[in-house]
Amino acid sequence: MKKVLITGATGGLAQALAENLTKNNWQLILVSRNSEKLQEIYGDKHIQITADCSSFQGVKQIFDEIAERNINIDSLAHCVGNIRLGSLHRTSEADFFDCMSANLFSALFTLSGFVDHLKKSSTHGSAVFVSSAAASIGISNHEVVSAAKGGLEALVRSSAASYAASNIRINAVSPGILDTPASANLLTSDLMREIAAKQYPIKGIGSAEEVADLMAWLLSEKAERVTGQVWSIDGGFSSIRPLVK
Repeated sequence: MKKVLITGATGGLAQALAENLTKNNWQLILVSRNSEKLQEIYGDKHIQITADCSSFQGVKQIFDEIAERNINIDSLAHCVGNIRLGSLHRTSEADFFDCMSANLFSALFTLSGFVDHLKKSSTHGSAVFVSSAAASIGISNHEVVSAAKGGLEALVRSSAASYAASNIRINAVSPGILDTPASANLLTSDLMREIAAKQYPIKGIGSAEEVADLMAWLLSEKAERVTGQVWSIDGGFSSIRPLVK
């Protein structure tokens, strides 16, 4: 049975991925800072760990608990992140570090812990991260999150090169705006939803289930020749400009 660690497990994308993998008989280890919300969403299903993976010590706690349970995981889906929008010159130091911590530092620490776990258990494995279309195309008022996600994509490519010889695959997905709670403040009215949908060449707002399908494939053996890639799933937003009619 495949065993996957899902971080940020209370978020909308993580929930969609958890449902997808459960249907395919994966064993899930779910991580969140909020134990009450974990219980509210998943009940007593799956292994649940309360920890903050935006710190080195928090990640150590996660993998210490996994070791205590004598579990050898082979997959990681890192779904931790937040959306910080606003003018760069008006972004506070606290907001800057919060965004970098959630979107980049947590990925660095968690991937380090995951690779160490695989090395200790002599296991090959696969990891998938969540980037953003904002990392590959300039979007106003996205400076801080773009910097964080750009760093994440560089981490994916470099670590994939480092660990390919150990048969550890590392990839990322890069969606546009998704219809999840994390984007709720950007989609507060029908008009805002219409405006958001129109900015994509293939018009519409992405669903968590679409991205979860791609993440599940990247973690699976069907993608065993895929590593170091950032997979855009943004309706063409970051790469094409359709003819305006």
